[in-house]
Amino acid sequence: MQGLTPLEIKKIKDHLDTAKKPLFFFDDDADGVSSFLLLYRYLREGKGVIIKSRPALDKKFLCNIEEYGPDTIFVLDIAIIEDEFVNAVKEPIVWIDHHTVQEKRGMNYFNPRKHNESITYPTSHLCYDVVQSDLWIAMCGCVGDWMLPSFTAEFCEKYPDLLSKDVTFAPVALFDTELGKLIRILNFNLKGTTSNAMKSVKILTRIETPYEILRQETNQGKYLYQQYEKVNIVYEALLRQAEKKATDKDPIFLFEYRESSMSFTSDLSNELLYRHPEKLIIIAREKSGEMRMSVRSSKEILPPIIEKSLEGLEGYGGGHEHACGCCVKKEQFKEFLSRLRMLIQTYK
Repeated sequence: MQGLTPLEIKKIKDHLDTAKKPLFFFDDDADGVSSFLLLYRYLREGKGVIIKSRPALDKKFLCNIEEYGPDTIFVLDIAIIEDEFVNAVKEPIVWIDHHTVQEKRGMNYFNPRKHNESITYPTSHLCYDVVQSDLWIAMCGCVGDWMLPSFTAEFCEKYPDLLSKDVTFAPVALFDTELGKLIRILNFNLKGTTSNAMKSVKILTRIETPYEILRQETNQGKYLYQQYEKVNIVYEALLRQAEKKATDKDPIFLFEYRESSMSFTSDLSNELLYRHPEKLIIIAREKSGEMRMSVRSSKEILPPIIEKSLEGLEGYGGGHEHACGCCVKKEQFKEFLSRLRMLIQTYK
């Protein structure tokens, strides 16, 4: 499989090389932050803005442009850019993504699915193809997005203690290796408030090797590791609660939890899918009168099922074939689940 074409890679690199004051918007997961780190560490210029709400860029982010005054805007691993944002921005936008194609006129849009809908290279893979540096960061982004990339063998040779060459299944790399632990450290440092997440991201721009973090070799690495340990205590408690909900008979694994300062819906759904691959996983978090969900399945093609389940309801959803996020009003959650169950049976 091929990601971006050589010409597309050159165009992105040209945008990077000519940018004097870039602004980077990126998703709040391992793939998104790795994509930002790869481009920022190559250029050593610019400012990053993490997107911690729904993965969409809309008018509320225009203030970041007004405050910073960039000459180029890079959008990384964000599934949607609203027209109101595009129409208000005068600077060139370079959008690098791997979700469902969302072509917009006049946009510098780079997505391998434009060439082949079945190609789902993580955004961090695309960014690594451009900069060809920081192999360990690129590997974190790709495996964090459930893919063993084309440079896996090179990584295993350089960091055999983090990933054995015998590992050929991305979820095993993610949940049962030292590389997987590193990815979790990255993810858990993005939890909590935006300011705390960006403090960790700033530190990550200065980390030279993964061992600074894993072995706490520097004060910066020690800070990231300690932040991870604090968050991991909360996560492990939730994971234990979730596991108690598992039943052999129900094809849907549903776990609900209330609002807290941190969201673990994506992390829980990924790990529970690895532990229960035969189930359709729904992790739902109640917040502000809504049920915000991560949905995972190793079998079902999720976007059309979720779209159909949301018809006529107040909500939204989308993502990849086997990994989606969605949201619906709390009072409509039962109806959404009922429709989802019926559609799963219908599509069998």
